[in-house]
Amino acid sequence: MTTLTIYPDKDPANPDLVTSDPAEIAAALNKVGVLFERWKAGAELAANASHEDILAAYKAEVDRLSAAEGYQTIDVMRITPDNPNKQAIRTKFLDEHTHDEDEVRFFVEGSGAFYLHLGDKVYRVVCTRDDLLSVPAGTLHWFDMGPEPNFTCIRLFISPDGWVANFTGDKIASTIPAFGESVAA
Repeated sequence: MTTLTIYPDKDPANPDLVTSDPAEIAAALNKVGVLFERWKAGAELAANASHEDILAAYKAEVDRLSAAEGYQTIDVMRITPDNPNKQAIRTKFLDEHTHDEDEVRFFVEGSGAFYLHLGDKVYRVVCTRDDLLSVPAGTLHWFDMGPEPNFTCIRLFISPDGWVANFTGDKIASTIPAFGESVAA
């Protein structure tokens, strides 16, 4: 289930907000400049859908967003629990970093958590199927796919280089509950 949890960065045991209401999530994220939308595919996808099938199912939405924002590079990332490199892939995204362009992800299946470090708060957005999240360029954040990752997402980039991170060296990610850990309410 899509969930937004807002933690004080110095007291993550006591979240300020926990909600699974899509309208409330969108409103809270919009206030801090983050785009959150819910998309529906025009067709159901088979479990073994190819990357081309996935892009075709969401073509209208991807084209609309690409035209509005200038995205040039679009790909599909699929990580499953049987991936032999899952721990290395997870680790790559776990440290706080920024990007020189927006980080745009649409979840086709499964789930993962984006953590946005905004001022003295950390916004954990657990994204699931049909969620689009656009993290603005320069935003401090990290991504956790969990110990048994199982997700497919469409990634949109302006640069042909794709995902390029600028790591901060801050260890805040180790102080906030990881994806898959229970959330205090």
